[in-house]
Amino acid sequence: MSGHFFAYVSRMRLIRRWSLMRSSSPENVQEHSHRTAVLAHALAIVGNRVFGKGFNAERAAFLALLHDAGEVMTGDLPTPVKYFGDGLREAYRDIETAAARRLLEQLPAEFRPDYEPAFFPEEGDADSWRLVRAADKLCAWLKCVEEMASGNKEFAPAEAALRRQLGAMEMAEVNYFIERFAPGFSLALDELGPLAPEVEGGRPRFTRFPPTGK
Repeated sequence: MSGHFFAYVSRMRLIRRWSLMRSSSPENVQEHSHRTAVLAHALAIVGNRVFGKGFNAERAAFLALLHDAGEVMTGDLPTPVKYFGDGLREAYRDIETAAARRLLEQLPAEFRPDYEPAFFPEEGDADSWRLVRAADKLCAWLKCVEEMASGNKEFAPAEAALRRQLGAMEMAEVNYFIERFAPGFSLALDELGPLAPEVEGGRPRFTRFPPTGK
């Protein structure tokens, strides 16, 4: 029986992320997916406006909104567990694939081609998926930045690891976003106001990530 796709997707709000870590502000998969979509769209705009790329910002945002939707059936497996070994990693991929197919079956058949690319990437969406993967990492890194700004040192190792991973991507769009927009994520609300003093004399707190090994 089909027709329950959107009811399942709405349950993304019930799936907690960072389940093995003490968070000052809990985050669920629906929140993460929205933030990832906003960032993927932003990276596409940066690429187009600043670097003359030809990204499809709306496509990237759509793919990002559903990139973790399968977790309504699998749950959010913590990263240390997911990547514990090659065997477990392959097994989890099989589970993710089965969950994606089961979720798509909850759509009427005539709708499935419109949603299938969000679960089974198509070759023509390679650039958009690259933006989604970068936005996913960036979203996780910014979560760590926010937690650390609140005094939670629990996220320090994850922040360092994600910073290295973002640097290894060597994406100009990511570096631009971090330089221009990341500083605000560690500020208090009053510091974000129009009359707030400039941050560190107007210079961003976060700088361009160096390439891996430098």
